Amino acid sequence: MFGGKHITGDFRSFLGTVFTYVASSGSLLISSAAQLATFAILARWLGVDEFSLFVAITAICSVALHLCGLGAMETLVRRVARDTSAYPVMLGHNLILTGISGVILVAAGAVVLPFLFKLSDNPVLNLVFIVAMLVTNIVLVRLIVLTEQIFIGRSEFGTANKVVVGFAVARTAAAVLACVIFDVSTTGQWAVWQLACHILVALVCFRILMRLGRPEFRIVREEIMNGIYFSVPFILRAARQNVDLLVLSLVSTAEIVSSYSVARRMLESSYLSVEALNRLIYPGSARASAGGLHQMVERVKKVLAAATLISIAAAIGVFIIAPLLPYLFGHDYVSLVSFVRLMCWIVILLAIWSVAVEALGASGNHAYRGTVMSLGSLFGAVLTAWASWYAPPTGTIVSLYVVEFAMVVASWLVLVHVIRKSKGSAAEARLLREARP
Repeated sequence: MFGGKHITGDFRSFLGTVFTYVASSGSLLISSAAQLATFAILARWLGVDEFSLFVAITAICSVALHLCGLGAMETLVRRVARDTSAYPVMLGHNLILTGISGVILVAAGAVVLPFLFKLSDNPVLNLVFIVAMLVTNIVLVRLIVLTEQIFIGRSEFGTANKVVVGFAVARTAAAVLACVIFDVSTTGQWAVWQLACHILVALVCFRILMRLGRPEFRIVREEIMNGIYFSVPFILRAARQNVDLLVLSLVSTAEIVSSYSVARRMLESSYLSVEALNRLIYPGSARASAGGLHQMVERVKKVLAAATLISIAAAIGVFIIAPLLPYLFGHDYVSLVSFVRLMCWIVILLAIWSVAVEALGASGNHAYRGTVMSLGSLFGAVLTAWASWYAPPTGTIVSLYVVEFAMVVASWLVLVHVIRKSKGSAAEARLLREARP
């Protein structure tokens, strides 16, 4: 009788997790579809040359985005998942670091980028357009994503999903309004529309967060290094992910750069199904690992199996729909289908190593996590840059597979090492307790 109740309880818990994952992945898939629609609209209306310019500036902003806030967002999720009363302090910690780093990054970009990109013949207008893109894609995106992460830390996944979907739909609506209705056809013009859209979304996020209470503005000093350990790998990874675009822009045509960029976006979109699992699992993993990483070995195994199956399904799905993409993005992107079909299987390798680094992160082992991701990104950046220069674009794609496979091997070797270390520490602590009179 009691065994039956236990089984029923486990089954209900399993169903609850499945339904939560479906909602989480559904929101990310809707968000991904909206982002692809936005990307497609911009690709069609801006044209190959303007779109490649937009992609180049956005690539630089994506690197700076991970610098903004110095990784404080992960600290908030981890600390709030364990103790919701930490929210006011962790929110204030985030806002301070985001504000300071955001101002520095935008100012630096405003000084350097006008010499590299020309969005207008008028120097003043060119600066205005570039600053608009910097503020939008660094500061405002960071604040909007922070809102989503706050609700994930509080395990309010429904609200987090609404933020994700609302943000994506808002950007698509802005693209439709700007390009289709008002015939925007340059990156500079789109920068203004994009800024206005993000400001409105940020105001809505502010309104939503008001119900959770006011922030307590102070720096949590002991979490600064954890935040840096968390952010540096993503900064280096973003650099690695964009060095191929920068090198290809030097040695290939605008069509190759644009088609490759769209293929990369498809790869990122297919990974969202795995990210949905990781974002659902992370708060629970943070709680489960409070007593040591060895406490969540079985949990990690289950997540690995699920992530692998999900990524295989995603890769197959992208491979099947690839021939339809020219109808969405335009037939000027002649290399798009071949790029997508060659790159879609990378998501499986991404999924496998992401499980390992997420487990390290959730358990607070950011030094190990940061080392793996940082060294992998440095190795990947050098290899991808060389391969893209030596044999574009085939060398670029081959290098991606080599780098991601190396990340699988390195991340899991480190995770196994940390689990063994955690077990040893727990055993020593138990022996000490038993030895006490």
